[in-house]
Amino acid sequence: MKTPTLGNPQNTIEILQKYNFNFQKKFGQNFLIDEHVLDKIIRAAEITKDDYVLEIGPGIGTMTQYLACAAREVTAVEIDRALIPILEDTLKEYDNVSIINEDILKVDIAALAKEKNGGRSIKVVANLPYYITTPIIMGLFESHVPLESITVMVQKEVADRMQVGPGTKDYGALSLAVQYYAEPYIVANVPPNCFMPRPAVGSAVIRLTRHQKPPVEVMDEKLMFRLIRASFNQRRKTLANGLKNSGELNLSKEVITAAIEKLGKGSSVRGEALDLEEFARLTNIIKEEMEHEV
Repeated sequence: MKTPTLGNPQNTIEILQKYNFNFQKKFGQNFLIDEHVLDKIIRAAEITKDDYVLEIGPGIGTMTQYLACAAREVTAVEIDRALIPILEDTLKEYDNVSIINEDILKVDIAALAKEKNGGRSIKVVANLPYYITTPIIMGLFESHVPLESITVMVQKEVADRMQVGPGTKDYGALSLAVQYYAEPYIVANVPPNCFMPRPAVGSAVIRLTRHQKPPVEVMDEKLMFRLIRASFNQRRKTLANGLKNSGELNLSKEVITAAIEKLGKGSSVRGEALDLEEFARLTNIIKEEMEHEV
């Protein structure tokens, strides 16, 4: 199997010129051109010859080459049709890679895992465009596909948001959702000069290791996430007002007030002060209150 060549900026430029490739703003394309960062991602994802890896957004195949050398098999899902001939060229020496030209949000990942990995947990690796990071990560978690870990390059502030706790300005619905499903760990910060073209902001590689079972017990997962979204939709408001004003929740003022009291919090508490465990308890209290009302 050929040694990866695309971590070298010169080789990346040559390929792009050969195909007259134009970067698409709408796909948020920034290709990685740093061999050290690529090595770090492969190490952080703990890819072995036993692993089937799903790569999202392979671009011109830079990281795909590294993954192919480390894994048993790789499926690379690329939305931009203009990149498919380039990928077929840059990956022709790697016989354990298949390319799918599709929007990852439309791919049946559970079926892929079944076909390629016997339904066992897969590892996902991605250099995600910033505008679609959250839908992709949440889509992977919420669809309950068999996942071992997701190792992704994201905007630095998004990586920070995924791992912070209550009381910080970055803490929000994304922090809670990620931490409910996985253990976040920031592997490396990556400056703009590691990409072509250079993004305007810094990036970070974060590994999300899927929990075997969620760290909190909650009677109704969907209700908990509705409560979380409602509490952060209007950060300046108290938790009680956030829940009362939410169009998603059909809760009486009495139920909300009683639940916050049972949680042991004062009426002026804000959503951003609650941790995951408290949101789970609040959900369970509200769920019981609702059942009593019926």
